[in-house]
Amino acid sequence: MAKEYNWHRVADADDELAAEAVITVQDVAGKKVCVTRYQGELYAFAHKCPHAGAFMQEGYIDAVGNIVCPLHRYKFSVKNGRNTSGEGFYLKTYPIELRPEGVFIGFEKGWFSW
Repeated sequence: MAKEYNWHRVADADDELAAEAVITVQDVAGKKVCVTRYQGELYAFAHKCPHAGAFMQEGYIDAVGNIVCPLHRYKFSVKNGRNTSGEGFYLKTYPIELRPEGVFIGFEKGWFSW
């Protein structure tokens, strides 16, 4: 069964939300979400690390596309949020779409854990 999303517009279609490998924070429906660009594609993910709650925008994107937490250097794939440094945590990711009318981030319907 396909997931259903509530889509929220976060920018105009021609806005540069994030430069390559730069993490920005967007206010989406009253919640903070990090956005980055990696290899030309936009990605959206949780504002806080699932391990110790560090603010992920203070981390960085490494050369192979991992989001690196600023506190303990845990690494998460920018593409799917999987922990790549072996600790077993998962960073929530969100679908992001560039449409003619703007850039949209999707939240699963009925999912309220931020």
